[in-house]
Amino acid sequence: MTKIPIFLFSLFLFNVAAAQDNYEIQVYGSPTQTKGSTMFELHSNYTFDGQKNVIDGVRPSNHALHETVEITHGITDNFEIGFYFFTNYTSKYGYQYVGSHIRPRISVPEKWHWPFGASLSTEIGFQSSEYSEDTWSIEVRPILDKQYNKFYISFNPTFGIGLSGGTDHTPSFEPNLKTSYTINKFALGLEYYGNIGQLDFIPRVSQENHALFAVADLDLDPRWELNFGPGWGLTKATDAFVFKIILGRRITWKKAKK
Repeated sequence: MTKIPIFLFSLFLFNVAAAQDNYEIQVYGSPTQTKGSTMFELHSNYTFDGQKNVIDGVRPSNHALHETVEITHGITDNFEIGFYFFTNYTSKYGYQYVGSHIRPRISVPEKWHWPFGASLSTEIGFQSSEYSEDTWSIEVRPILDKQYNKFYISFNPTFGIGLSGGTDHTPSFEPNLKTSYTINKFALGLEYYGNIGQLDFIPRVSQENHALFAVADLDLDPRWELNFGPGWGLTKATDAFVFKIILGRRITWKKAKK
């Protein structure tokens, strides 16, 4: 999520900046893409009720369609690289390119026999100053998850650091959490997304960014991924209502026969 120190000056500015976080709304699982496979994902998120004003050059999120193309390729059995292409559409500004990120990730091998899944993602990239206070940022995301029969839980204690723009480079804590229960090939669950603030200045809860999504995951075919559901902002600093859809297609590239 976007790293914004504007709350140091006023709640109103913080609200506007935080509203632009709705490009990739996803809690990561620990497994990486298998070697030689590629996942193509489209993240489509529509903000039905969000920030309505332009403040300090950052455009509002209200009635914005955020679409992100994510392409992730498995380099080894435990290492992948992902690439993001962010876009934004509103009736006033039309379709706009927002930025791009690259994300290497490494996972703990199964042969280590840890009692839970674990991986580490590092994402770095650029976003337009019209949609983010930080034009360059880096995100460090540890990923811990566990499957208990039909119950699944994943925790991403994420840290974001603004590298350029309106930031002082202090890491912000942005925890994500997912729980779900599977019935046949259909999983119902909850996803939580937060931005507690920068570690050297934790604002009041009303100034923090907290959202809760009710989600469904459909797993009829290992080649396809579908995750969708509505989300509600839990504080005034968060967009009030967002609907998200993630549609993915996995391709395993076969070597040509000699």
